[in-house]
Amino acid sequence: MLQCGSNREALAVGIGPGYAGRRKAAPAMRIGFLLYDQLTQLDMTGPAQVLSRMPGASVDYVAATLDPVMSDCRLALLPTVTMADAGQFDLLCVPGGYGCSAVMNDHAVLDWLRGQAAGLTWLTSVCTGSLILAAAGLLKGRRAGCHWAWGQYLALFGAEFVPERTVMDGNIITAGGVTSGIDFAFRVVEHLHGPDVAATIRLALEYDPDRAQGGTPATARPEIVASVKTLTAQRLGHRDAEMRAAAARLMGEA
Repeated sequence: MLQCGSNREALAVGIGPGYAGRRKAAPAMRIGFLLYDQLTQLDMTGPAQVLSRMPGASVDYVAATLDPVMSDCRLALLPTVTMADAGQFDLLCVPGGYGCSAVMNDHAVLDWLRGQAAGLTWLTSVCTGSLILAAAGLLKGRRAGCHWAWGQYLALFGAEFVPERTVMDGNIITAGGVTSGIDFAFRVVEHLHGPDVAATIRLALEYDPDRAQGGTPATARPEIVASVKTLTAQRLGHRDAEMRAAAARLMGEA
């Protein structure tokens, strides 16, 4: 099971305590990641690794109970706090995953997200996590990112899908599919602490991707795009009905 604890500025960027001593103390920021059954762990662990090194950050992993949560690659994740005991976060991130459509119809989770949103400085998501935010009514009239194969569902909830790796709309930041979460996290760090802090964390994590290797529909070969679309359609199954049910309920309440 994987559990990452909170950390302090002395270890913020992974290059030793001397770094913190040369900087003004950063204001504390409580960061929460929502966990649920069958989430895509990289949607969460990618940005968590980056944001946990941000000056002043403390990170918690939130679920309904403290029982282990199984991700979609059979990596069990251990929550650090329950929704009931979490208190108010400053930044909340909702990851995506195959289990997202079930969460989109989970009234307890949606109510908790609405309650958190009122006091958040930043509301964020990765991949299909934006659909969960949308199902909670938090993206109406907003521009939002999502995995390219699922973004069309955002329109059902009154949101506009933007096919970019990171989308900022006010205090809401949403990322595209899976690996976009890492880029999204660096954008958050740079926005809050400037390019030097972001560059320091980037170097400490040795993150230097080449973005032209076919990771988007625009850069992949047509036959690869067609193949992935076929696989996505096969995996859609009950999720389409669940997403539409969540949308019908939300828009009926509007």
